[in-house]
Amino acid sequence: MVKFHNLHKVTFNNKNSVFYDSVKEKVEDYFRKNNISTTGNFKLYLKALVLIPSAIAIYITVVFFNIHPAISIILCAIFGFTLASIGFNVMHDACHGSYSKKKWINYMMGLSLNCLGGNSFIWKIKHNIIHHTYTNVDGVDDDIAKMPVLRQCESQKHLRIHKYQHIYTFLVYGLSSFLWIFLMDFIKYFSKKITSTPINKISTTEHVIFWSSKLLYVFFYIALPIYFVGAIPWLLGFTVMHLVKGFTLAIVFQLAHVVEGTHFTDANHQSMKVEREWAVYQMETTANFATKNKIISWFTGGLNYQVEHHLFPKVSHVHYPAISKFVQESCEKFGVNYICYPTITSAIASHYRLMKHLGR
Repeated sequence: MVKFHNLHKVTFNNKNSVFYDSVKEKVEDYFRKNNISTTGNFKLYLKALVLIPSAIAIYITVVFFNIHPAISIILCAIFGFTLASIGFNVMHDACHGSYSKKKWINYMMGLSLNCLGGNSFIWKIKHNIIHHTYTNVDGVDDDIAKMPVLRQCESQKHLRIHKYQHIYTFLVYGLSSFLWIFLMDFIKYFSKKITSTPINKISTTEHVIFWSSKLLYVFFYIALPIYFVGAIPWLLGFTVMHLVKGFTLAIVFQLAHVVEGTHFTDANHQSMKVEREWAVYQMETTANFATKNKIISWFTGGLNYQVEHHLFPKVSHVHYPAISKFVQESCEKFGVNYICYPTITSAIASHYRLMKHLGR
């Protein structure tokens, strides 16, 4: 069990949560009438049966078989994309407790993040609790934490280098996987703090899992490949894998919150109360994209339905297309803006324009 608190307290005015009550009633009624569970179903489990064996097969092929260097590099890129898709489709649902009705299955499948190099314990606090509660709150939400090279909202200090951030920002996203695994996890672990949120207790079990999974990552992703393919081929393939994985992970999450039309709040210097109900605030800070594109929906684990995910994080992503109509109906009824970019290119273009604007 982890205990935490925010240095700057942010609260919401939930005394009259008419919007959320309305959409929640419709969604609960949908699951009740159709007699279906809010957790995953065969569609979700099929994804795991496709993605995880695919990743293992690619790894074995690249490491243990003598294949053409060009093909090896292509496979490393596909490997990085596949690992990101495992994160979206398996780990994300599991860590939210929506993969299965059984807690131990959610816990075990959530450890797939550790297999990707991250740490599920830290991620659950960073994402489930902090990000989902304090979305786009500068000074609290670690997803828009201050970085020297990126300015993601107006309240963050402007530096000269930010003038060019719209040019290099996508390269930074490619490097994000390296930084996450080899730097940020360790900073959070040793400081026992995620942005302004202290982590007061880490259990012995989680300490053991943290270090053992990091060591296993070094063995399987660094030591073993170097032994079988050599240092230079490993470095090239490892870099390509991480660039693709990092970019894929980062761009999907950025398109959900850092695009034109989304709202940001500054909580760096004081405690504050948001004079809107939490659910309405989530609508203001979150965007959907390419919801009609089934291929993107499949690979991103429904995270292109980010609005529905933020309102119902414990509902598996396989149900988001069905419940999105209820969210839209309630938005129309209460005059709440429903941000949705029709294609992934339009969302990326919006993100690019916003980063360019913030760099000026």
